[in-house]
Amino acid sequence: MRNALGAEFRRIEDREHLGTRAMVAVAIRTYDTTIEDLWEALTSPERLPRWFLPIEGELKVGGRYQLVGNAGGTITRCDRPEALDVTWEFGGGTSWVNVRLAPDGARTKLTLEHIAPRDGIGEEHLAKYGPGAVGIGWDLALYGLALHIAAGGAPVDRAAVDAWMASSDGKAFVRESGEAWGDAHAASGEDRESAREKAERTIAFYTGG
Repeated sequence: MRNALGAEFRRIEDREHLGTRAMVAVAIRTYDTTIEDLWEALTSPERLPRWFLPIEGELKVGGRYQLVGNAGGTITRCDRPEALDVTWEFGGGTSWVNVRLAPDGARTKLTLEHIAPRDGIGEEHLAKYGPGAVGIGWDLALYGLALHIAAGGAPVDRAAVDAWMASSDGKAFVRESGEAWGDAHAASGEDRESAREKAERTIAFYTGG
């Protein structure tokens, strides 16, 4: 099940980032491909829409990007094929996403950090839903990336994904993911009942339950 969930390892950290208190959701997964191929899947404007979303903008350090229908921001680091950092601007708030790639034998390890400020615009959202609010979304994206890699770089079938999301299997995926992020939240020091309640609210949001 850990491979199906999209993230083999999850961790929640408290950290200071750019002078502000932040909650960091860390997801780690390994992929059966080379570091160069995984980098291309993550950064190529031709490949991103095959498993994630179309991207527009000036795709270089200091440039602005926009994921169509989702977040946008600034590319703050791009060191091929190992490190990509961006701001993640959505709904009037700003967080940060850092991605690191490293060889793992014949495979490649991906470490993704989503760094969310504890104060400001997203504070109420974070207090209500916890880290699963971003964690489930990234688990779904990482699963889509796994399907794309397994298919040799072919596009993911969007209609099939939509049908799967509405199915019992898709909802089970979301529940397993949400509960796993809730466990990671509790392990970080959050009250276990509070972590469970936040995870349940997030699962309900994603499944419509």
